[in-house]
Formats: sequence, structure tokens, C-alpha cells
Amino acid sequence: MGQISLTFPDGTTRVYDAGVTPATVAASIAPSLAKAAISAQVNGKHWDLAWPIHGDATISLNTLKDEAPALELIRHDLAHIMARAVQEIWPEVKVTIGPVRDQGWFYDFDREEPFTPEDLGQIEARMKQIINARDPVRTEVWPREKAVEYYRGRQEPFKLELIDRIPEGEDLRMYWHGDWQDLCRGPHLQHTGQVPSDAFKLTHVAGAYWLGDASRPMLQRIYGVAFRSRDDLKAHLTMLEEAAKRDHRKLGREMELFHLQEEAPGMVFWHPNGWTIYRQLEDYMRGRLRQAGYKEIRTPQVVDRVLWEKSGHWEAYRENMFIVEVDEEGAREKRINALKPMNCPCHVQVYNQGIKSYRDLPLRLAEFGSCHRYESSGSMHGLMRVRGFTQDDAHIFCTEDQIEGECADFLALLSSVYRDLGFKTFDIKLSTRPDVRVGADEVWDKAETSLARAIEKAGYPYTINPGDGAFYGPKLDFKLTDAIGREWQCGTFQADFNLPVRLGAEYVGEDGMKHHPVMMHRAILGSFERFIGILLENYAGKLPFWLAPRQVVVASIVSDADPFVHEVVAALRKAGVRAEADVRNEKINYKVREHSVGKVPVILAIGMQEVAARTVSVRRLGETRTETISLDAAVAAFGFEALPPSGS
Repeated sequence: MGQISLTFPDGTTRVYDAGVTPATVAASIAPSLAKAAISAQVNGKHWDLAWPIHGDATISLNTLKDEAPALELIRHDLAHIMARAVQEIWPEVKVTIGPVRDQGWFYDFDREEPFTPEDLGQIEARMKQIINARDPVRTEVWPREKAVEYYRGRQEPFKLELIDRIPEGEDLRMYWHGDWQDLCRGPHLQHTGQVPSDAFKLTHVAGAYWLGDASRPMLQRIYGVAFRSRDDLKAHLTMLEEAAKRDHRKLGREMELFHLQEEAPGMVFWHPNGWTIYRQLEDYMRGRLRQAGYKEIRTPQVVDRVLWEKSGHWEAYRENMFIVEVDEEGAREKRINALKPMNCPCHVQVYNQGIKSYRDLPLRLAEFGSCHRYESSGSMHGLMRVRGFTQDDAHIFCTEDQIEGECADFLALLSSVYRDLGFKTFDIKLSTRPDVRVGADEVWDKAETSLARAIEKAGYPYTINPGDGAFYGPKLDFKLTDAIGREWQCGTFQADFNLPVRLGAEYVGEDGMKHHPVMMHRAILGSFERFIGILLENYAGKLPFWLAPRQVVVASIVSDADPFVHEVVAALRKAGVRAEADVRNEKINYKVREHSVGKVPVILAIGMQEVAARTVSVRRLGETRTETISLDAAVAAFGFEALPPSGS
């Protein structure tokens, strides 16, 4: 057995026998580290403490203080512990797979009887028993024949199918948590007691097809969440409770904004109140784009497949496109068209009309483009994921030398829009070249450097997302954090060197020769549908006054005040305020409660005292106190509040 050299984060090296495990390495440094270690990073890969290291490598040891690896292990181990608990309670249940996901994990089971909420409580209790038993976790690599024989004997057909899907020659790793065994790549903790028993919770059960295939058996998927401490779990559960109150689908019903129905899956039926929000947001964005030098265009909804083939979308995106077959008069066969899933190829067609010079660049073309993409029924979710949507889309045609400047201008516009809409901070990820890409390395170097310089000059922090760029160029992704700490990816800025070439976009340069422009794909909101959903949840329905669909309700206290109520409404409408009268024969407290549920920002109460003094009693949403002001003052104040932001 030879020796290997391991290099630690501080630059020091130590020599060990080849095949040494990270557990042995930890013990050689300090007994306390051996006790605290949970896993390692070996050459940048997450490594089980029990896995051997056969060559020179860099190494660092993880403890529960290292959040990312600790959460991965806790959640992955809990998936196995949950599966073990289920099979200990119901031995006839067949197990499948149980991956880690955001905030927790899930595991799919094949069981005839549906799991109940009471079952989840029973499973949780058994899981805590397993954790408290501190059962050892061990791992082995098995030859394929042994694994097949093992699962065939245990009558686990799903595991046998998974083995069939693993390429020949690849190791089949087995893990045991106590006496319970699973096929798994790992890594895992060293014993079940390393999982915090008070920092997890099973949340719900849902149906899931085996391997996501609707033609395969329907399984039962149990979801759980887990964290490093009870306090972290409590904070997450509190956030979930708050998120349920803010659910945009619930608010949509209460505020009478929109609905969806089976006859048009994934397509939004906007009601008058919801469409008012939509149009206000669209008008605001239109004004900001005009100020920023964009030219608005409109392109067709249905486009021949020939264009999608030229652009590359037919090959790469066909399964997500809605196809339209047309019997053209006199044609021998049907003409194949598609509803556009994106606007980019159509924008190139507008660019291509007429000869372009370098003096015409940058050319910024914007469209509130209506798009359609096929999403599976299980993935759709209110406004957040739909099949029909409208993007605040734009494409900038520029030279390579203009990339940095256009990026800087876009950052300024995006940050200003987000501030206007109530989001003061956002995170930026710079996704760099993937392994499979088009374009020369020197062009990628220039594009990546230009994007990075623009972010740095603008003073924004960012992280690198290596290898996650589009095949045609690097990109920036922008994530917003809402009022309860959830992240939403909205804006994007992408550099494309491919599509202009494929679709023949050119300009005449200073040298008199033809060149292909760079095409910058960019969006700020992403889609109006999803962004409105985000706004509703961020503000819990209490939208800024200028965006609120119903801004002021003028409510009578007594019927004798009705004429003045209508006078107030008319004055407010003349000042540009969305005002309405409520002169129903109901008590004022009833009216206030009803309009508060509908999230009306301002209620003006009118009684005979207000009529005599030509005043209004102002009550704002969420406040208990009222203020009495003159009608003229109210009209001036609310007329000003109704104006959309002009940029900041």
C-alpha cells in the first residue's frame, strides 16, 4: 500500500496510507474533531467519513456548524430514517426513492391504503425512537448481481428498476441505518443520533407517479422539513403559517382578482379588479422602458415551425410548445405552426427588416409578449406557474464593446423598478460558460468579463454560478427576497452570440464589413402573472395605493348622506382616483369589515356631521384610528397618492 498527501484548508499537508478515510484523518488531528466531524470535502466533493481516499487530494472536514453540508446530511438521513420507520410500522410497504429538496426531503412509497395525518404522527414518533437509539450508519459497495439478488429476495421491484437504470460499471453503494438498508449514493452521517430529533416535522402527503411518468403507478409521497435546531424549525413553520395567510390564490378570491378553471388549464381569467392591477403595472413598466430608450413592438402569436427550426427551439423546446396545424387552401399537407413560447426569434425578424449600421446600435426592442408553454398539470400553481403568460420582454442588439454599458444601464433600471415596487435589495448570480456551448472562448471571456465589470462598477455584490450559463452565452439572474424571507427569481440578463447568427442578423461596422450583433435577452418582472402573485404575497394583499385595484370606498353612515357620498366619489374620480360608493343600508362597521377583507386601502365614512362640514372621515387599511379632513384636502392627497412612481 502506497502513501498519499492530503492538503488542508490552511495549506498544510499530511501523509497517510492510501485508502485512508476522513474519519481516520479527523482522529489523527484531535479526538474532539473525530467526535464533531460529520463529513468531508475531498477535491471539492462532498465525501462520507467512511469513504476511502486513494490519491493525493485537498481535504476539509465538516461539522454541524457548516450549514450547507450539515443540512444536506440531516435531510438525507431523515429520508432514510422515515423510510425505515414506515417499513417497521407497515412491513408490506414498498420503498422507492427519497431525495433532499429545499428545506427538507420527500420519500415515495407504494402502499394500498392512503397515509393519514394520524399516520404521519405515528411515523414521526417512530423516527424519534430510531434517532434516540443512535444506531450506526455503515456503507458498502456491492456488485450488481448481489444487489439484484438482495432486492429480488425482499420483493422490492422499484429498487430493481433503479439498478437497471444505473450504467454498467458504476458502483452500487448500499447504506444501513441500523438494520434497515437502502440503495444510495450517499454521503450520510455516522449514526442516527447525529440527527437533531427536535428539528424536523412531516408536513403532508401527495400523490406522485413513479419516476414522474403518468403511465406508471401512482405512489404516495411524504414530505418533511428539517433544520439544524428547534429554533430554526420553529421559524420555518411560522413562516409557512404566514405564507398560507398570504397565499395569492386565497387573496385572489377575497379581492376578486382572477380565477382558473379546468376548461383552460394554466390560463388566467382576469376579473376587473385583477385586470386593473395588471394594466397599472403594465402602464408603469411601459413608461419606464420609454424613459430608458426602448422601442415597443408587437409580434405574432402563431409562427411557422420553419422559424422555430432555424432558431433551434424546435429541437430543444418542442415538448413545451403548443402546436397548431392549419389546412392551408390548396396545400397538399397541413402547415405546422406553434404558439410562441418566447419572443426572441420574432424580435430578430423585426431587427432584420432593413440594413442596420453600427450607428443604429444599441437597438432596444421591447414587447409585452404573450407566450404559451406546456406545463404538466402537477407543476402548475396559481399565478406562479401557468401555461399562458405575458413577459416584460426586451432584446438589446449591440456590439461586443457595448455589452458592459448596456449591462450597467439595465442594472440601474432594474434596481430602480424593484425599489418602486417595494423590493430594496436583491441577489445577483453570474452564470458562466457550460461545458456544452457555442461560440469561441475569447468571446465568452469578453462577455463574462463585461458582465462582471458592470456589476462591480455598479457596486452590487454577486456570486458566481459556474457552468450554469445558457449554451449561447453567460447570464445574470436576479433574486428578490419578500417580506417573509422567501426568494423569488425574476429578472434576467443574458448575452446571446448564437441566435443572431442562426437567424441572419447583421449590421455594417465601421470597417464597412458585415458583422453579427450580440443579442442581450432581458426581463425585469419575468412575467406579469407571476410577478403579480409575488406582489400579492409580499404585501399580503395590501398593495401600494397606486397599484390597488380599489383605492377608496366612500361609505355612508346614514342614507341622508348619500348625495354627498356621490359628490365625493365624483371629485376623487376626476382627480384620477379609483373610487366607489357604498350606500347600502348596512351599518358602517359592517361595511368597514367587508372592505378591509377586500384590502381596500382607504375607507371614507360620511355621516351628517361630515355633510355639514364638507369633510370626510378617513380610515386606512390596518389602522384603528380615523382622521377627519376637508374634501378638498382628501381629493388633493389621494390624487397624488394615485400617481405611479416615476423612478428613483
